Amino acid sequence: MSDPRPRPIADSEKLTINLGVVDLGQIDLLVQEGFYSNRTDLIRTAIRNQLATHGEVLRHAVARRTLVVGLQDYGRRELEAARDAGERLRIQALGLVRIADDVSPELAQEVIESIAVLGALQASPKVKAALAGRIH
Repeated sequence: MSDPRPRPIADSEKLTINLGVVDLGQIDLLVQEGFYSNRTDLIRTAIRNQLATHGEVLRHAVARRTLVVGLQDYGRRELEAARDAGERLRIQALGLVRIADDVSPELAQEVIESIAVLGALQASPKVKAALAGRIH
């Protein structure tokens, strides 16, 4: 039986990194000196600065790869409509792709030709297993 509680919208994913002790100490010193509120604040700021530095390259890559940026939601109704129209979906996204709990593994297999997500894919374990060979 599936959990009836709705899943929260994931606006972030947990990321684990290993740092050398000197780097970690320098981060802690900047936090103690008041430049950042905590380690996470410094790391997020550093990542955002790097993404901004490479912003033009990212924009070109997104356009070249025809990626959809942001959140893509697929439910039973959308997939049934695609199936009824004879469409096969090639999902390419930068962000989050969610396949709703009302989508059966059989429907997903019938309609979804491939999934390439730079970010996160949320789907039931059964749907993920059914699409395993199609997730890149």
